[in-house]
Amino acid sequence: MIIKPRTRGFICTTAHPDGCARQVQEQIEYVQSQPKIQGPRNVLVIGASTGYGLSARVVAAFGAGANTIGVYRDGGSVKGRTASAGWYNSAAFEKAAQEAGLKSLSVIGDAFTNELKASTIEAIRQEFGKVDMVIYSVAAPRRTDPNTGETYTSTLKPIGETYTNKTVNFHTGEVTDISIEPASEEEIEATVRVMGGDDWQSWMDQLSAADVLTDDVVTVAFSYIGSNITQAIYRQGSIGRAKDHLEATARHMNEQFGVKGGRAYVAVCKALVTQSSSAIPVVPLYMSALYKVMKEKELHEGCIEQMYRMYAERLYMEGDTPVDEKQRLRLDDWEMREDVQAEVSRIWNEISTDNVYELTDLEGYRSEFFQLFGFETEGVDYEADVDPDVKVPNSR
Repeated sequence: MIIKPRTRGFICTTAHPDGCARQVQEQIEYVQSQPKIQGPRNVLVIGASTGYGLSARVVAAFGAGANTIGVYRDGGSVKGRTASAGWYNSAAFEKAAQEAGLKSLSVIGDAFTNELKASTIEAIRQEFGKVDMVIYSVAAPRRTDPNTGETYTSTLKPIGETYTNKTVNFHTGEVTDISIEPASEEEIEATVRVMGGDDWQSWMDQLSAADVLTDDVVTVAFSYIGSNITQAIYRQGSIGRAKDHLEATARHMNEQFGVKGGRAYVAVCKALVTQSSSAIPVVPLYMSALYKVMKEKELHEGCIEQMYRMYAERLYMEGDTPVDEKQRLRLDDWEMREDVQAEVSRIWNEISTDNVYELTDLEGYRSEFFQLFGFETEGVDYEADVDPDVKVPNSR
């Protein structure tokens, strides 16, 4: 079939296997062009099919030569429909790792369930014995607690009062004002249950109980802080409470695993185009302004550059790992530079529908959105007939 992008709001309902494969290959080529990393040997990535999770797996494998297990939920093609981008990404990764002589394995299912955790533990025992790194990169709108059966739904809302600011339809370029009502206490709590540290902690507890972690295990989860422009809807909003819980979980894990030499971190990353960030009002417009400024200053990074820097210049550098006052890895340091934020703020005050393409990199944002799904990728023939049914090697 000839596969074209079909959008519904902030998601694309199709994905292109060749485009996804090409983008994974580009990430691999970037990592191979950088100095080798003396890093982990056996890595578990929970949420491994897209975004930071995928890039963290690529760096571990092709930068440090590590064996990897990727856990993800993405589904294959059904009745002529395309598979998800994450499925195609994972298939491309597994194939490339196999060709490079790297041991890799995909465990496919719902990461929130105890059954999937048990399957992953068994795979670690069979293939690796133990893992010395665990990356937690799960982003989901809902989570069912496996112990109580209760399902929680996350909310992207401010706390305390209604929030009004500019936003953009990145498909049309229309800039409008948006007002978002504050979250209730129940919505805040549900967001924490979905996007906080509960499931990360559960994974680490079950892995530890099964004795499949090395004493010096390193575990990392991802977060974001952002500028004053997005604070009310992000860090000071319902999702911010979840990130606070995530950071508290990291501190607890450091006490729990630090006795034997283990380390737990929250990595604060820069703003990047993801399916999750595209859903947050205000954020796409802020990121379009940010992209323009950071590209002009030659500071722009994608997921793969961020993850390479996390391994090479934070986790596995010589000497102590550099962290901030809250023990976080700060990979948003270039985004939060004073000169960058000052210029973004200046642009923000002037943006309208009439000048949005001139003042921001909205076109770049839009293009990166479609690239999430394998489209608008250089070197791919989108008029060619392709088979949407792609198998993931080494999967269970």
